[in-house]
Amino acid sequence: MVDKTKSLAREPGASGSYYEVHVKARRDFIERQNTGKLLVKADEHEFEIARQGKTKTYLYPGLFPENALQEWSVFIQDIVTHSGKHRHQGSLVIFVLEGRGYTIVDGVRMDWKKGDLILLPVKPGGIEHQHFNLQIGQPCKWMAFIYFPTYNQVASFTEQIELSPLYEG
Repeated sequence: MVDKTKSLAREPGASGSYYEVHVKARRDFIERQNTGKLLVKADEHEFEIARQGKTKTYLYPGLFPENALQEWSVFIQDIVTHSGKHRHQGSLVIFVLEGRGYTIVDGVRMDWKKGDLILLPVKPGGIEHQHFNLQIGQPCKWMAFIYFPTYNQVASFTEQIELSPLYEG
């Protein structure tokens, strides 16, 4: 019987074994926690128009590497008239900052106002939803929070069903 030996070829200057890559990743994580940016100011980010509507993103994994936290998505949506309609796995918390509106979740209307909390739980097949401003011309904003380790574990997806009327893409 012939013994076979497998060797791992490395490029010159490679960082080392997989264990060393792991150790460096953990060291980098701790360093970012200790020295990363802890305050994200509103005026550092602008609203943008996307398929789902008018949003301002504060945190998103990998998008703002200077921030201490990289596992969260935090954004504001300004509901001018209504958002687009989309479906995703859920695992989302929305806090209403100002205004009055409603959200259609899987065909069911839920009215909300400033100070309310909207919960989109994890649901097989996802949750179809769309947001509406009840007082057109008046401010209507909410802030959403997604914790990506959980979001990723439920194999979340996003399917756009209807575009925001603001989107001209």
